[in-house]
Amino acid sequence: MRVAFLVASEGIEQVELTEPWKAVAGSGGTPRLVAPEPGRVQAFNHLDKGDTFPVDVTLDEASAGDFDALVLPGGVANPDALRLDERAVAFVRGFFDAGKPVAAICHAPWTLIEADVVRGRTLTSWPSLRTDLTNAGATWVDEEVKVCTGGPNTLVTSRKPDDLEAFCTTFLAEFGR
Repeated sequence: MRVAFLVASEGIEQVELTEPWKAVAGSGGTPRLVAPEPGRVQAFNHLDKGDTFPVDVTLDEASAGDFDALVLPGGVANPDALRLDERAVAFVRGFFDAGKPVAAICHAPWTLIEADVVRGRTLTSWPSLRTDLTNAGATWVDEEVKVCTGGPNTLVTSRKPDDLEAFCTTFLAEFGR
């Protein structure tokens, strides 16, 4: 299984990238880092700079058709930048249009809102996104992990880094269906 990890050039919450990445690789899948620009992306440990990671493919080169599933890591700055990039929004929308599974954690649903794919869906996120998601037509729940199959694809969401174990276990199971 080829899994796209879509991130901005900086502002990714490091553990929300590395733990799901390890989970995909550990299950025999092929994780690929997709970003707006080539080179490396800068991750953060909350507000402190973390490690950098090499980009595998840029948004100009990637399409949803190249992958079986999509993971959207959080961090505040990461999805905020992605939702302003029309290529990123179209890339995300492509997974929903193709009926492919998507997993998003923490602040990542901001990008889903911009792609207009949350209307009628039930999901969770970092609590500060509750109003944004509700205003976009979603039902927000405060749960460790939420699987929503009430749309064109399976959508797995979680709230925060403390939920990563449940998030990874759940999205791997859903991606494998």
